[in-house]
Amino acid sequence: MDAATQSRPARALPVFLAGLEAGMLGALWMLVWMGLGSTWQRRSFWMPENLMATAFDRNAPIRGSFAGSTFSGLALYLLIYSLLGAVFATAVRDRMPTVRTALLSTVFGLAWYYLSFHLIFKSVMPLVALLHVERPTVLGHLVYGAVLGRYPVYLRRLETPPPEVIAVESPEAEEPVVEIPQAPPADEALGPLNTGGGSSDSYLS
Repeated sequence: MDAATQSRPARALPVFLAGLEAGMLGALWMLVWMGLGSTWQRRSFWMPENLMATAFDRNAPIRGSFAGSTFSGLALYLLIYSLLGAVFATAVRDRMPTVRTALLSTVFGLAWYYLSFHLIFKSVMPLVALLHVERPTVLGHLVYGAVLGRYPVYLRRLETPPPEVIAVESPEAEEPVVEIPQAPPADEALGPLNTGGGSSDSYLS
């Protein structure tokens, strides 16, 4: 029991990062679905991001296409929904089976839609609450919840230690010893000239 309690703080960071990653991926898929729904309604694909950009300037005109303010709306979406994913993963962790986690995350995404677009955004970002297309946005949040439910996959990947690399030291090759032959002494080199017992005159006869 104590060992399990002590291991929880060590696992808090991987759980947070896994939820952050799943939340960001879920937000991207949600925005793709909302953009397609906006196009089906004969509006701009970037309308959800442009509406979210009004959080920084309510008096700014809403762009009908991709503009510089689209980046701020996209960044705000990714920030909010990535942090939501991290909070959800930190709260749930790995206490449930995979199927229950996926169902709970889908309900979480749907509940966040009604909480944000029908309550919070009405006072903070009224144009987002007023002008968003409800049906594609609801389905987009269901997609977000489904992708968020895959955070245990990212958690296992983060907690799996990398394979150990065993360094095999090859024996050092011994340097070959080169033997340099020594020259024979001068006396031995002139041996045939000094042997025979005769004088040097015998060679002249």
